[in-house]
Amino acid sequence: MTSPVQISVKQLSRLIGTPNAPVLLDVRIEEDFALDPQWLPAAIHCPFSEMDSLLDSMGPSLNERKVVVYCQKGLKLSEGAAAVLRAGGVKAEVLEGGHFAWRDAGLPLVPDSKIPTRNAKGQTVWVTRIRPKIDRIACPWLIRRFIDANAQFLFVASSAVEAVGQKFNATPFDMEDGFWSHRGDRCTFDTMIEEFNLSSDALNRMATIVRAADTNRHDLAPEAAGLLATSLGLSRMYSDDLEQLEAGMLIYDALYRWCRDAVDEGHDWPATTSKS
Repeated sequence: MTSPVQISVKQLSRLIGTPNAPVLLDVRIEEDFALDPQWLPAAIHCPFSEMDSLLDSMGPSLNERKVVVYCQKGLKLSEGAAAVLRAGGVKAEVLEGGHFAWRDAGLPLVPDSKIPTRNAKGQTVWVTRIRPKIDRIACPWLIRRFIDANAQFLFVASSAVEAVGQKFNATPFDMEDGFWSHRGDRCTFDTMIEEFNLSSDALNRMATIVRAADTNRHDLAPEAAGLLATSLGLSRMYSDDLEQLEAGMLIYDALYRWCRDAVDEGHDWPATTSKS
């Protein structure tokens, strides 16, 4: 039975990808990580011996959200690290069974080799062209919810993307001929799901809608027309790309939850009434 300071793999899997997901701290030692260099989605690496330093640097932000700590098996390192955080006023839980339990449940693990180099603040930095519509909002949503909650996004003139990427150590995305871009009839959102090993029924369903809206193939998914209309509406509401991105996060949060939890639910009028 899960203890009051533990969270099960099933419980955590329902939270990941949502705005209320906890901060995930991977406290595995280097030797254990080397045996399986993959991360739980959006996890942050922090040596178990540095919990006090983490409290000093991230204390206020950690107090705003729950924290889940995991090591290889969810035993002494996780328990100790979580206890130190709780002593510092943080609501910290331990992932029951640790990394092994998540892996053995067949849940997504992100290859370390695919995550771009982080900046001095620990952020991944991404760059694309200005005035985002569909793919360039969907991809940042995926990154922030499943790869790096604090990722930084730079929107620049199309002609400057490559140079900005080089000068600011930023990873270009959704640019023609780039690695993180369209492949065949699939869009950049599809590429990221594949490369980050995030495939799931919900994300794959969502990817079909994004692809249909982004490539004008509404026959793939009837929801594409609504996503296109909403995306174009947002682009008219906001002149600031970052403000538009923040507003778009809510749209994709809602789409994800529909893809995961509500595809079989309908709505009609008048409401169905029982017959006498």
